[in-house]
Amino acid sequence: MTPQLPDPAEPRRPPLPTGRRRTVARLPSHLFRMGLGPLFRGRLLLLVHTGRVSGLARRTTIEVVESAETDGRRCWTVASGFGPGADWYRNLVRTPQATVQVGRRFHVVTAQFVPAEEGGELMARYAARHPALARRLCACLGYGPDGSADGYRRAGESIPFVRLIAGSPRAESPPASRPR
Repeated sequence: MTPQLPDPAEPRRPPLPTGRRRTVARLPSHLFRMGLGPLFRGRLLLLVHTGRVSGLARRTTIEVVESAETDGRRCWTVASGFGPGADWYRNLVRTPQATVQVGRRFHVVTAQFVPAEEGGELMARYAARHPALARRLCACLGYGPDGSADGYRRAGESIPFVRLIAGSPRAESPPASRPR
């Protein structure tokens, strides 16, 4: 049996942090637990999700790419820098219901997976707001964007984005009847 060679078109994903880098990466989760979530000013959130194998509560701190309102509900869009193989991403695929902590407030959310085209637009908007961080993020993920909006758009099309939508929709109109 011969090993499969990596696809050159597929970006190189960074390895999961180990040792000291893992400790530093987990520090924000501890700060959230200590009630210091407001320090992050909405740039990070603590995602509490259900493990797909264990069924236990798991916690992951994730950077917020975009925060907005959709259909009258708060939503936060986050990206999986480690790709679709990240544990938290796979857990949300299995069980899309979760809880987020933003600052000191908790919100029950449902995960909605963003299509690739919309992910490209999200990344282009993020790069316009945070150019240095977007450049470093893309370099870390194995993308070589040229600094243009189109370069970031192409990179964003292969990064999995998830929209975490709080609460339930407002009942402004009765539900549509089921087609027969």
